[in-house]
Amino acid sequence: MLRNDEIQRHTLLSGMIARASEFSAWLLPSYTRLGGQSPSRPGSIWPSTARRRVIKMVVLIALFCLVTWALCTRIPQNSTQETQQPQQPQQTPQPHPQPEDPFPPTHATDFKIHDPSIIHVDDTYYSYSVGEHILIHQAPSLDGPWKHTGTVLAADSVIPKGDRKAPWAPQTIRHGDTYYCFYAVSHSGCRDSAIGVATSKSPGPGAWTDHGALVQSGTGRGSGEHPFTTSNTIDPSAIVAEDGQAYLMFGSFWSGIWQVPLDKALISVAGETKSEARQLVYMEKAPLPGSNNPNPLCREPSGARPIEGSFLSYHEPWYYLWFSYGKCCKFNAKNLPPPGREYSIRVGRSKSPRGPFVDKQGRDLANGGGEIVYASNRDVYAPGGQGVLSEKSGDTLYYHYLNKTISYDFWEARLGYNPLKYVDGWPVAQ
Repeated sequence: MLRNDEIQRHTLLSGMIARASEFSAWLLPSYTRLGGQSPSRPGSIWPSTARRRVIKMVVLIALFCLVTWALCTRIPQNSTQETQQPQQPQQTPQPHPQPEDPFPPTHATDFKIHDPSIIHVDDTYYSYSVGEHILIHQAPSLDGPWKHTGTVLAADSVIPKGDRKAPWAPQTIRHGDTYYCFYAVSHSGCRDSAIGVATSKSPGPGAWTDHGALVQSGTGRGSGEHPFTTSNTIDPSAIVAEDGQAYLMFGSFWSGIWQVPLDKALISVAGETKSEARQLVYMEKAPLPGSNNPNPLCREPSGARPIEGSFLSYHEPWYYLWFSYGKCCKFNAKNLPPPGREYSIRVGRSKSPRGPFVDKQGRDLANGGGEIVYASNRDVYAPGGQGVLSEKSGDTLYYHYLNKTISYDFWEARLGYNPLKYVDGWPVAQ
């Protein structure tokens, strides 16, 4: 059925068209009304053919204008509104969701340090790090403030090779009433290296005895024995296992990370090195090209394997072998390595301190395995040189890292840390 406004519109238009037709007929009479005879001379009251066409055009235009005017003025507004489609509210485009960072932010400190080693004695934290004669700092907490209190060595290392003045990557442990500081001497990019040990009855400076070399690679006593013929004896770490046996871990690039047992005094290797040495971390295929240094002790013919910085911790019932993988140093802020090629912290586990250590996928660390626990995120870049501080309150993963907003320089590395929780027996940084 037609609505009232539609009936009114229809009636109005019909009437207007009828009146326009009558007006046109009055204005333009046809020849039929005159008996079919055309005017006989110019000046007749009937218009010429051309004039009739013009007048018809004017009438049609007038008729069109009348109809348009009627539609615009007489059709109710609510009818127009009813025929319009409701306007959809404009939607604000939503940004694409950003992938969640797989690693938590670091617990940052302003303590500049590289390859830290930290122990907690009574109410004081002690750190040991690379620097002249091995630097010692003390603090009431991991957050600091850290104060430089002295050195481990009173003079250069007694080992006659490498950087004797500033030994590398020390690691300090306590066993019984004695503190042991294991350190390395070497030259960057070469494996003519050695690991030494100093002991003290106190964790602070002033009373340490340097016992010299434990193991050597490249040159020196024992360097011609397996595995020292292919390994690089730097980045030492030590642990006394639950059964009381102590082990030394070491290695960087070349043939990866190795382990040898120590004697009860922890200042020499126990047993036959050749038969007791275990390769813990390695990868068959080198991801990086080797150097072409003419010195055979400074090149890797089969390619470079960026594996180093091992640390062995225990959280019942597992032993966890931690290591750093990737490029550690000498970064160019304008030409950084591809993401994932810089330092990251990886781990494998075993029920035995001797391994084999495997990752979550069951891959042996000695065959390219390694579970990433912490890596670059937010302002953190190239975390590594890690250790685990085990206390009654829980375990804490600590490391050095570079702050992207500050500098990529080696000496700008800072101490960072994250508490660990264990999920299905695997450490997760918090």
